[in-house]
Formats: sequence, C-alpha cells, structure tokens
Amino acid sequence: MKPEHIDTIIKAHQGELGSTISILEDIQDHYHYLPEDALRMVARGTGSSLVDIYGVATFYKAFSLKAKGKHLISVCLGTACHVRAAPDIVDEFTQQLGISPGETTEDNEFTLETVNCLGACALGPIVNVDGHYFSNVTRSDVKKIIQKTRAGFEEDEIKSAPDVFPIETNTKEISTGH
Repeated sequence: MKPEHIDTIIKAHQGELGSTISILEDIQDHYHYLPEDALRMVARGTGSSLVDIYGVATFYKAFSLKAKGKHLISVCLGTACHVRAAPDIVDEFTQQLGISPGETTEDNEFTLETVNCLGACALGPIVNVDGHYFSNVTRSDVKKIIQKTRAGFEEDEIKSAPDVFPIETNTKEISTGH
C-alpha cells in the first residue's frame, strides 16, 4: 500500500457530501479490498474516528476487509436460483477451484462468494464473474466459465453469446430539496 496514494484519494473527495463512502470505494477499486492501514489513514485524513470508518466499511457488503482475487465469482443463491440447483453450481465451483465460498485461491486468481440475489431470477441459476452474467448455468458450464475468465472476456464474445451479458449500472443523485 502506498500512503501517498491514499492521501491523494482522501484529498480528491474532501468537502464532498458522503465522502467516506467515495473514499472507501476508490481505495477498494485500487487494492480490491480495504487494508487496515488505509482505514487508519482515512480516519486521520477525514477527522472521523476509526470506529466510524470501520462501521461504514463493514456495513456495506460491497466493501471487503479481506484481499480478494483478481476475478470475483458470485453465485446467486436466491430462492429462484436455489430451486434451480444453484447449490450444485456452488459445489462445482468449490471442487474446480479448491476453495469454499468466501475464500480466495492460493494464486489470488479467484474469489468465490455466494449472494442472496443478483436480480435476474428468471434466468437462474445466475453466476456473475467480474460484472459479466452467466445465465441458466449448469454444473457442466462451470469449467467453461473458469476457462473463459482465465482467457479474458472478448468484447465480440459478449455481444454474440446470449447467456453472457455485461451489466452497466448508472446511479443518479436524487435531490431532496435541502
């Protein structure tokens, strides 16, 4: 971790409403998790207590205090995916990667996690890898998903494959009139 990089991130968001979340997002984007030293620097740099910063970092599931792998695999275990054999998909990823959900491979290549809903229930079981969604996944698809991830996602492949699609999100700020 480079302290000067953390300082730059903190200074970039000084005076912004909700700056703590923005600072933590930028740190996590860079390091793929929130190192303890970075949290201490954010506390000092924002004048907040470490408890407050830790509270924000642990409240939101999007933040992680543990280092994650280069690729994040999320398997949906929501009701619709669960009844369509999503637990079998988790088992197959566990066997193929040699890790349990919440763990990262020794080579730091993959992190496997389960989530409660990815918002595409009709297409379940759903697997999200680095923002790319795989729909109607079967046990036999898992090996192919891992291979595609290692090879890298080609833009043409994403456009032509009906079961792989990137999701773009756009959040807009809503004024409360205050």
